[in-house]
Amino acid sequence: MWYVTTDSLLADCRARLAFDLLSNTWNAVVLWALRDGPRRPVELRERIGGISSKVLTETLRRLQSNGLVDRQADAGGHQVEYRLTALGRTLLAPIDAVGAWAFEYGEEVMAAREAASAPDPQSPRPPVPDDLN
Repeated sequence: MWYVTTDSLLADCRARLAFDLLSNTWNAVVLWALRDGPRRPVELRERIGGISSKVLTETLRRLQSNGLVDRQADAGGHQVEYRLTALGRTLLAPIDAVGAWAFEYGEEVMAAREAASAPDPQSPRPPVPDDLN
C-alpha cells in the first residue's frame, strides 16, 4: 500500500520525494556501492565505473544534503570517506527490489524499446525525390 496523499501529484507528496531520490541513476548506484561500508571517492569510482569525479562529487553532496550519506575527513582533511547513514541504509531494500525487478524483466523492457523504435513494415516508405533516382 502506498502512503500518499489523495492527490498523488502534489509536489510535497512523500512518495514523490522517494521517487525523486531514486530517479537519479547515480543516487541509487552510489548508495548501493556504499552498502558494505565506508569508501573513499577514488574507491567509489573504481567500484562503480563510468562515473566522472565531478558527477560523483555532486551525487555525494546531494546524498549528504538529504541525510543519506555521511562525510568523514581525517584530522588533516586529506583523506575523506563516505558512509551510509542509518537513513541511507533504509533505501537499500527498495534499491535491491528494483534491481531484482530489472533482472527479471529487463529483457522484456529492452525488447519493447527495440520494437517501439523499429520501423513499421506496414507503413509506406517515404517517396524518394526525383533527383536521387
